[in-house]
Order: sequence, then C-alpha cells, then structure tokens
Amino acid sequence: MTGVVELTRREFEELVADALDRIPPELARLMDNVVITVEEESEEGLLGLYEGIPLTERGDAYFGVLPDRIFIYRNNICGFCDTPEQLVEEVRVTVIHEIAHHFGIDDDRLTELGWG
Repeated sequence: MTGVVELTRREFEELVADALDRIPPELARLMDNVVITVEEESEEGLLGLYEGIPLTERGDAYFGVLPDRIFIYRNNICGFCDTPEQLVEEVRVTVIHEIAHHFGIDDDRLTELGWG
C-alpha cells in the first residue's frame, strides 16, 4: 500500500453509487441477480471481489439461486490511494472490473482491454 486517503463509510458508499450511476443504462439493465456491497477490508488485500455465476455461464436451469455478490473493500482502496482524485478513479475502476466479471469477462481479457 502506498498512501491512505480517509473517507467515512457513507462518503465511500456514495463513490460506489456514483460509479454505478456511470454504467451505461443498456448494460445496467442486463445485470441480473447481483448485489453490490461495501465491506471494510479483505484480508487478502483485494480491492474488490466477484462471487457468483457469470451471466455467460447461466443456463436454463438457473433459477432460485442466491444473488451473485460483488464486494468493494473500503479500507483496501483507501490505503492504496494517495489522493482523493486517485481514490475516485480507483473506486470507478474496481466497480467496473467486478461488474465485468458478472458479465463473464475474465482478468486476462480485462487486462487486454486496459482494465486489469
């Protein structure tokens, strides 16, 4: 970790909400059965985590399943950033990165696209 930018949980959740608001509506409408939550930290040092069954892997038998979960880790991101501007950008990138996993895009492809 390089620095620390301090934000309250509420301020951080607002940044996550802002990042979600920037997702094009046509993509947001395609998101299905997924919950996005802010957690304080990941012991593994992750900035975000997607757990679930990507849209590309859901078949006809997909029903009655608990929602996929996307975790955004507040302390890990705040500790990673040196400036408030960097924090805003990192939240945006992390949210997009984890939503991409929901759409079935893996880390290798995200890296190719410049989001890795």
